[in-house]
Formats: sequence, C-alpha cells, structure tokens
Amino acid sequence: MWRESSRKYSNGEVVINWKSHLCIHSGRCFTGLPDVFDPGKRPWVDPEGATTQQIIDQVKKCPSGALTTTLNRKA
Repeated sequence: MWRESSRKYSNGEVVINWKSHLCIHSGRCFTGLPDVFDPGKRPWVDPEGATTQQIIDQVKKCPSGALTTTLNRKA
C-alpha cells in the first residue's frame, strides 16, 4: 500500500514542509542552497543553514511543489 509521507523542519521562524511522494528530484533545492538541503545527510534538511528569507526564496523554485514553507506566527 502506497503511503504519502511528509516531514517538517523548522528554524523557529519558518517551517519547511517536504512531501516526499511529490518530489521529482530535480536537484534545485540542493544546488541552490546546499547548506540547507543535502541529500547525503540525515536529516537531509538543515533549516539553520541559511536565513529564513533565503530558504523561502529557494523553496519557491521547487518545480514539483514537494517543498513548501510556512512562517511561524509570533505570539
């Protein structure tokens, strides 16, 4: 049975959502921001590797929509 899976990674300001079942492995994430996205590491996403704005800008380039971001709201 096929299961849709997703993971969340946060730096406190932004949450990176990754839906593995949508990923087409274009490589745009890790070629554009290798300090955040490194498929050779586990976990492969390090949200501390760049600024929140850099992460948001790079995730917007994901062609499949497998990566999205959500800003954390401050109380």
